[in-house]
Amino acid sequence: ATLAFESDESFQNFSGMIKCEDPNPNLYTFVGNLERDGQVYPLDPNMILLRDSKLRNTAYIYGVVVFTGHDTKVMQNSTKSPSKRSKIEKRMDYIIYTLFALLLFVSFISSLGFALMTKLLMSDWWYLRPDKPESLTNPTNPLYAWVVHLFTALLLYGYLIPISLYVSIELVKVLQATFINQDLKMYDSESGTPANARTSNLNEELGQVDTILSDKTGTLTCNQMDFLKCSIAGTSYGVRASEVELAAAKQMAMDLEEQGEQVKNTSQRYSKLASKTLSDDFELETVITASDDNDRKHTGVKGFSFEDTRLMDENWLNEPNSDDILMFFRILAVCHTAIPEVDEDTG
Repeated sequence: ATLAFESDESFQNFSGMIKCEDPNPNLYTFVGNLERDGQVYPLDPNMILLRDSKLRNTAYIYGVVVFTGHDTKVMQNSTKSPSKRSKIEKRMDYIIYTLFALLLFVSFISSLGFALMTKLLMSDWWYLRPDKPESLTNPTNPLYAWVVHLFTALLLYGYLIPISLYVSIELVKVLQATFINQDLKMYDSESGTPANARTSNLNEELGQVDTILSDKTGTLTCNQMDFLKCSIAGTSYGVRASEVELAAAKQMAMDLEEQGEQVKNTSQRYSKLASKTLSDDFELETVITASDDNDRKHTGVKGFSFEDTRLMDENWLNEPNSDDILMFFRILAVCHTAIPEVDEDTG
């Protein structure tokens, strides 16, 4: 109904009324009508822009503000930011409050007793000169004695509050953050980044996982693709072993070492049996040799660990199926890494 209005002048004589729902936090629903020139036009969520919306491919729009401030749907969906204080600090606060309440209680009882003794027994204490009493020991004004002794008791019993506990805890947390930064087990050798404790407030919260919500096991695995082998025109290429094969070979080597002297007589038969169990392409000697990280050649390209002298260093040209090899890698490159773009000059 308002699509034809595209300039400021077109809105000069525009008038209408919007009747809609009350403010609510439902982001995906909106019920309302636009009344204009005796016609009623329904309004749906597709016609509503939420607060903080960004315009894309549009310079500006004309609109009517329906809700403002805390009445907007986004503001009504906002929640209070969680506390960044640890459980130990909250427990310490509870202990301090309890001790402070205990201090007030003890001081109140002590000052009340002092006021009662001043009123009832002060006249019998001749060494305090009850005939010429001071303001603190005047039996006729025990209220003053009670107030003064209350502050005195608070100062005397003030050591009940362990103020140094906060300082000690903060020192412990700073040292913990230093240990975290220097922890070699938390150092990532691949990226060269150590652990970095930017704040020491939440040290004791680390590692205390309460709940894990997962839709499938795949969210907890590392989905890292590594190009190791390929089959071109019925011929298998690639001699480097995968991580699964390396782990299996290490496990076999450990089992062989535990068997001791018996391995000498059965090692050849055991190797054949193990190689047949894993896969047709798996060779025990190749895997054990490749398990040494120092002897492996790194190509420097993440995800590319392919190794085969028949294809590397342009040796694929000498293969009988070189045309198939060329087409295989061309398709592999185009389907995974290349994005075709049309040259506007040549078409």
